[in-house]
Amino acid sequence: CALLASLLAPSAMAMGGKPAAQKREAPQNQGSGDLEAMLVKSLLEVRQNRLDVAMKDIEALLNLYPNFKLAHLIRGDLLMARAHPLSTIGSAAGASQQQISDLREEARARLLRHLEQMPVNRVPKYLVQFQPEQHHAIVVDTGKSRLYLFQNDNGTPRYVADYYVSSGKTGAEKNKEGDQKTPLGVYFVTASLPKTQISDFYGSGAFPISYPNEWDRQQGKNGHGIWLHGVPSDTYSRPPRASNGCVVLANPDMDKLGKTLQVGLTPVVISDNVDWIDPRELAAQRSELSRRVENWRRDWESVDTDKYLQHYSRNFRAPGQNFHSWEDQKRQVN
Repeated sequence: CALLASLLAPSAMAMGGKPAAQKREAPQNQGSGDLEAMLVKSLLEVRQNRLDVAMKDIEALLNLYPNFKLAHLIRGDLLMARAHPLSTIGSAAGASQQQISDLREEARARLLRHLEQMPVNRVPKYLVQFQPEQHHAIVVDTGKSRLYLFQNDNGTPRYVADYYVSSGKTGAEKNKEGDQKTPLGVYFVTASLPKTQISDFYGSGAFPISYPNEWDRQQGKNGHGIWLHGVPSDTYSRPPRASNGCVVLANPDMDKLGKTLQVGLTPVVISDNVDWIDPRELAAQRSELSRRVENWRRDWESVDTDKYLQHYSRNFRAPGQNFHSWEDQKRQVN
């Protein structure tokens, strides 16, 4: 029980040492979902002191994913548990404490995905509107080490799958080259790089995204080379904070996700804490946004400069222009 409690800390454990109440489970994707289900099952068996059953499950998991380092660590702990009680994951003497800490964080992220299910009948507030040619959208939650895939269902986002991911070593909200942070914002897939065009470090494939976008550049942010990509062939997954800013998936997950990505079309929304809302609220936002854009268009066509400029912030900027120079230009044109 101490082994499991050491992962969950107070956020997912009730006072009595039991997992917090579970929300209704969303559909699981195959592959990473199966792996995590097996991993969580073994950890819960440890909590129930069913160590022999947990060992069988971990060994079955390793037969399927022999390069899954976290499963090897848990197997080692289970072997040691036959000699004395364990208080945390990674009790082996002489092990690298940084590596052990990284694997603990991975175990925690994967476990919380199953104990704290994604909200039911909710969608990320960012997916306000799809274009007809956009088949899917991606939302990344760096705080939960999770990537969510949504399908365009006649303009409404429909959940398809979610995957464990690794992100920047020093956190989120990239500002400058080399800060090892993952950017926060709305980006698009800009290219598809197959395995034959990249080194083994990037795994089974890579998809660069459009960081920095126009908003980033206006905020003075810089840097480049932010990709969605896989992991080296000798690795199943990386710790939650392990990349230089990229979003990194296990190769089987990258292969599945890659089939849905459209160069130049698929949006990649990256947040450090995804906000989920009722689809009806999203529809209302879509309607309001459409109304405002239509009003802007109508006032532009009216050649009434005062009405037109009411749609612009006094902090408005364009290349080489601020609000006042924009106002002067529009008055001259009109």
